[in-house]
Amino acid sequence: MTEDREHDVGVGPWVGPWPEGDHWDPELLEQGDRRNVVDAYRYWRHEAIVADLDTRRHEFHVAVENWGHDFNIGSVIRTANAFNARAFHIVGRRRWNRRGAMVTDRYQHEHHHADAVAFAEWARREDLAVVGIDNLPGSVSLETYDLPRRCVLVFGQEGPGLSASMRAECEVVLHIEQFGSTRSINAGAAAAIAMHAWVRRHIFGQQP
Repeated sequence: MTEDREHDVGVGPWVGPWPEGDHWDPELLEQGDRRNVVDAYRYWRHEAIVADLDTRRHEFHVAVENWGHDFNIGSVIRTANAFNARAFHIVGRRRWNRRGAMVTDRYQHEHHHADAVAFAEWARREDLAVVGIDNLPGSVSLETYDLPRRCVLVFGQEGPGLSASMRAECEVVLHIEQFGSTRSINAGAAAAIAMHAWVRRHIFGQQP
């Protein structure tokens, strides 16, 4: 296997005898693999990557309210893939702007809920705490809150944030402490901070 020097991303065709195993993709072995995947998954079939991820997905889910095709949704989903969330959920409009996800959504499990009430009913059936992330009056600091292991982290759209109906369904709403002059941070960045807080707590055992 050699790195193709003519391209900045991925690897070229496999060099030498092809490896054995059902997880290898013959087309990728022959033509090279330019996908946005880690090196461990180079030349793997898409279905094989998803199956392998399923064996070690984390216990948190990610949900995004989708009322206006916010570009940040794609960024949130891309981060959910990076942290191997159990699944991601779109609440509201079924269609969403996928460009920012950089095709990482293909490796995740996607679910749709018509509104906040339907979403919350699903979460209760699954015994998942609904945790909102928004800098609202009365919200609790993410940095000092002990995130539950089984939870859904819920994010609103850039600007309006979580809807009133979604806030009513949250067990708690957490904010990220800020120390500068800006009123809020980008929704995609906030999602990344929240997911990393879950990983620090439940994968590395660091107390808030």
